[in-house]
Amino acid sequence: MKQVYAALNPTEAHLVAGLLEQEGIPSTVRGDALFTTVDGGGAVLGMRPTVWIGNPEQETAAKALIARYDRGEILAHPEDAPWICTDCGEHHDPPFTSCWRCGAERPH
Repeated sequence: MKQVYAALNPTEAHLVAGLLEQEGIPSTVRGDALFTTVDGGGAVLGMRPTVWIGNPEQETAAKALIARYDRGEILAHPEDAPWICTDCGEHHDPPFTSCWRCGAERPH
């Protein structure tokens, strides 16, 4: 097992682990049950939850994905993004699969 990330809190650790899983990189969160705060402040040093991967050959890919997460880049899949109809130019929100104006299907 190889540690690839130390999160600020358990929620972030599970979010990062989920991002890795979506990309086919099996991961495990450790230490989320040990997470504590002192007087409502920051996490106690050494008690931050961590994300681990089992295959060291996936470390480069995992760290690249985590770097994108740390930079705040959008990690959504294309079907989760707004789109523009190629027939009439109408703008649509992600859930729509066809154009409300002309009926054309969402491009792939």
